[in-house]
Amino acid sequence: MPSAARATSPATLPPAGLDGLDPSWSRLVTVPAGGAERVERTWHLLDNAAALEALGAEPVGTVLCVHGNPTWSYLWRRLVAQSTEAASAGRPAWRVVAVDQLDMGFSERTGVERGLPQRVADLAALTDELGLDGPVVTLGHDWGGVVSMGWAVDHPGQLAAVTMLNTAIHQPADEPIPAPLRLTLARGVLGRATVATSGFIDVTLGLAHPRLMDTVRAGYRAPYLSAARRGGVGGFVADIPVDQQHPSRAELDRIAAALRDLTVSSLMLWGPRDPIFGDRYLDDLADRLPHADVHRFEGAGHMIAEDVDYAAAVLTWLGDRFPEGPTRASSSADGRASSTGGGAASSAADLTGTAATTAEEVRGTVQDRPLWSYLDSLADSPEAALIEMVPHGAARGSGPRRVSWQLLSRRVHEIALGLRKHGVRPGDRVSLLVQPGADLTAVLYACVRIGAVVVVADAGLGVRGLTRAVRGAWPDHVIGQLPGLTAARALGWPGRVVSTQRLSPVLARSLGVETSLPEIAALGRRAHDAMAELPEPPVAEAPAAILFTSGSTGPAKGVVYRHGQLTALRDALADRYGVGPGTGLVAGFAPFALLGPALGSTSVTPDMDVTSPRTLTARAVAAAAGAVDATVVFLSPAALTNVVATADELDDAGRRALAGVSTFLSAGAPVSATLLAAAGDLMPGAVPHTPYGMTEGLLMTDVTLDEVREAASDPSANGVCVGRPAPTVQVRVAPLDEAGRASDAFSDAAGVTGEIVVSAPHLKHGYDRLWLTDRASVRGVGDTTGVGGAPVDSDASSAGSSGRWHRTGDVGHLDEQGRLWVEGRLPHVVTTASGPLTPVAAEQAVESLAGVARAAVVGVGPAGTQQVVVVCEGSPAVRRPGLAAGDLAADVRAAVLGAVGHRVAAVLVVPVLPTDVRHNSKIDRARLATWAASVLSGGRMRRP
Repeated sequence: MPSAARATSPATLPPAGLDGLDPSWSRLVTVPAGGAERVERTWHLLDNAAALEALGAEPVGTVLCVHGNPTWSYLWRRLVAQSTEAASAGRPAWRVVAVDQLDMGFSERTGVERGLPQRVADLAALTDELGLDGPVVTLGHDWGGVVSMGWAVDHPGQLAAVTMLNTAIHQPADEPIPAPLRLTLARGVLGRATVATSGFIDVTLGLAHPRLMDTVRAGYRAPYLSAARRGGVGGFVADIPVDQQHPSRAELDRIAAALRDLTVSSLMLWGPRDPIFGDRYLDDLADRLPHADVHRFEGAGHMIAEDVDYAAAVLTWLGDRFPEGPTRASSSADGRASSTGGGAASSAADLTGTAATTAEEVRGTVQDRPLWSYLDSLADSPEAALIEMVPHGAARGSGPRRVSWQLLSRRVHEIALGLRKHGVRPGDRVSLLVQPGADLTAVLYACVRIGAVVVVADAGLGVRGLTRAVRGAWPDHVIGQLPGLTAARALGWPGRVVSTQRLSPVLARSLGVETSLPEIAALGRRAHDAMAELPEPPVAEAPAAILFTSGSTGPAKGVVYRHGQLTALRDALADRYGVGPGTGLVAGFAPFALLGPALGSTSVTPDMDVTSPRTLTARAVAAAAGAVDATVVFLSPAALTNVVATADELDDAGRRALAGVSTFLSAGAPVSATLLAAAGDLMPGAVPHTPYGMTEGLLMTDVTLDEVREAASDPSANGVCVGRPAPTVQVRVAPLDEAGRASDAFSDAAGVTGEIVVSAPHLKHGYDRLWLTDRASVRGVGDTTGVGGAPVDSDASSAGSSGRWHRTGDVGHLDEQGRLWVEGRLPHVVTTASGPLTPVAAEQAVESLAGVARAAVVGVGPAGTQQVVVVCEGSPAVRRPGLAAGDLAADVRAAVLGAVGHRVAAVLVVPVLPTDVRHNSKIDRARLATWAASVLSGGRMRRP
């Protein structure tokens, strides 16, 4: 390393004029001689204590912020500012102390190598000098996260909470350190990259998303303008424990081990695009602090403090956890630190789904009728449990494959025992990259039976969406078919890998496959022959599944379900639609087929491309119905559209098979009465239903075709009628204000438009590693699981038996008859100068016009003064996008004005409206709004 790394210089104050940095926050603190060095050192730090004193605000606690490499306390400037602003507004006052570690920022250049043990001791000496005797919340980033955690485990009596941005506390011995660091540590590179040049600093600042402003980049570079000032940068990189012999390895291991004993409230804010501290380090930290709240900000990376408003998130979290301010932590009987403030830490992990909870760790009741109860009670039945119309691996045209209850039950038992022998434990996450069919069904129920948490992401998300989903959930195991495993290997998805089929040794090695499902089953058979027993069944409160949303309203979110919620869902569906033993169930939306064995029905997925619902034909549905003597058919709206369009292809046998259906369901997006009626013509003996629900809570309300027709005759109709709440469901509305924002007051009054809020026993438990999203979904509903917010009104809080509520993000209203009407999505409300406009009623009016297949109403312009723009999909389809013809534009304007009383600024036509991937029916209004704003302001007239 260059000699500049040994340069010494005194601590100084930062220069004036750095973007966002108030000079009054800076101070120099000299720590008297003592400790291992026995020499005094001077630190620069940011401290808002003086500002709080000037406001007359007594701090409720101190946030101790420790930066990493190659940043400095400038990283925390927003937290210092926002905490001071919060105090001036009368909210709890948090003192923020953000240090420049020695040899970094504007602190003293010591000329001495400072390894991790010394840096932990340095920080302790500084806090002693500052008199920070608690309560203290640590906050660290990068290597500063390690140092701050070292302080935390050494000061349990002063510690109130542990918070962190992207960092790491453990480097597995069998895994290499991240590639960028390996390159920097290469012989001959370290000194040049970190000290002799500003290369390391430049690369780090380049990791921000989006690119940092020049003034901010200058702020980060300010302490490191010469090689003599960059010695600490190189020293930090050199201190990375690359092997067991490294001088800092023992200290790192000590802190990592001690972290498991911390029970104080914890928060992790993470940028998944970090090439250094990626999701594998988050997973390790979540394992060590299973009670922690976690939020992954999709799109953010290593410079998460610049990518997102982390400061608001931290202060919000502190307000939730410590509404009256924290008290000093107390040491529990076993020596572990526990916080007496807030009282929410234990429930937070349950909401985020970060905890690898085992059946033994969760208090609760054993389920009376678990999901696999029919697999046990029908274990000797030769009757069909499921039918594969196109068996995986079989030649097309080879005919359906029939799987009996007896075979499925045995297969589930064998795989369950085999997975246990393979090392799958209760609470382990298992990602299933398997097409719907017998293999997926058997593996899913085997995992559920042994208490593993299944991770199910729809292939319709596409490769990018699947990658975000799988890496976000960070599974311990992956079970997949060849296409999924190939993608998993190429894209670096985590988990021990099991193939559904035997592979050649060469192919298995290339894909990282350890074993195959047939080998797992054989292992289970041997265990069964040896009289091995399955573990105790998981209790109702144990986590069971992470199911990903469609991604139609943003990045797909992992929805956490516990066993009790899934069994409640099964019971709700069985009670509402009479699905049970003897029922033939056709599932045109593949995930629905997985519930078949739990319901005791014989299920079948028709021949279709599950990634594209529009590929389903009437003949395929009829063939599936005939294979199981179907009485219930479930199709997504997009699938239903093509089924109706191909009805002329049916032969007499197909029509007879569909005539035997008694119940037809279509859900996932609004379904028009015309489409339901056309489906009713195909299935003349069926009662058409369109349930309202979402991944977070299937079957919230239900409505039949006759009820839809009755609702349409209501002169006050506005939106899509989705019926009355199911028997165990409660529905409220959070009214919209003039700016289109949903309030925290909830109402069941008729005619009030607002965000739809629901409660049910089968409602999701939370979102996986999305604490802020979780918080928003229960904002103001007085959730009993520990998320903060104002209490719900007394009537709502006493209703329902789940104790959980969910803000759906949909907008609508209840009518005088208790029916729910959906008027659109909350983010799609148009905020005009005359008040908010929900889009669905206007869109329905436009879609009634000749020449319009579908329509989307969007807002263009600043919030509060947005102009209404209508984008139409023509019928017949137009060849290219453009302004609507004069006659059509006039008709559209008249229709919207008559329906909702708003004037239309522009009418555009497009060949096809963009929709979501999974359902191919939810119109992407946000994308259309951006597109319309561009073309109407003179941009190129491209397809949206």
